[in-house]
Order: sequence, then structure tokens, then C-alpha cells
Amino acid sequence: MRSPPFQRVPILGSFRRRLKGRRSQLLLAAIALCLIPSQPGSRAQQLEPAEKATRKLLVQIQPEYPADLKRASIGGVVRLDIVVAAAGRVDNIVVAGGNPILAESAVRAVRQWKYAPASSPSTIRVNLRFNPHP
Repeated sequence: MRSPPFQRVPILGSFRRRLKGRRSQLLLAAIALCLIPSQPGSRAQQLEPAEKATRKLLVQIQPEYPADLKRASIGGVVRLDIVVAAAGRVDNIVVAGGNPILAESAVRAVRQWKYAPASSPSTIRVNLRFNPHP
């Protein structure tokens, strides 16, 4: 007589119970982490969202369109996240998207921009459009 194909092994049963208990512990830990507020000094809270940043642009240098890309009809939008110091100068530029060669040109131009002074630094999302067929 053959034994049934699926037979419960006592050791395996206790392993399942332990695993089930650990799953619930991990689930509770994950929920607790989601409910804990972020640290007050985290970078995301220090930067002002782009929608709230209303700084007047005083000096705007237009980016130079690379001749090779213009000749090849390559264009697009370059997205930059810039940090403007309280004094109005552009402190930091992060490329958020777009063609890397066009982004280099955009970063060179945006570095020269000047904004109106404010009481604190602000973060602004800048979209620069490069159109090979104006």
C-alpha cells in the first residue's frame, strides 16, 4: 500500500506556525514605520515646494542651442530643480529630466540667472523647451 502523496510532517507544522507569527510581527513593524512622522531635520521638509516658490526672475540668460542637435532636429524639454539662495543667486541645480546634452546647455544658462532676494532659500522647478524648428 502506498502512502498518500501529501503527508503532514510535524516539524513542518511548527515551522509554519513560527513563520506565521513572524509575518504578523513584520506587518506590524511596517505599519508602525508608516505611522511615525519623519525627522524634523529631513531634507524634504527644508526645501520649499516648486508651487509655493514665487520669486521674481531679474536676470534670465537664454540657453545656447547646441548646433549639432539643432542640425539633427533634436529638441525637447529639460527639467531642472534649482535652489535659489536668499540673496537671489542660483546655488544648486539638479537635472530632473531631458536630453543630457541639452541639459548641459540649460545648466550653464540657469547658473547665471538672478532672482529677487527673499527671507529664505527656495526650490523652483524650471522647464526649458528646446525647439529645433522655431
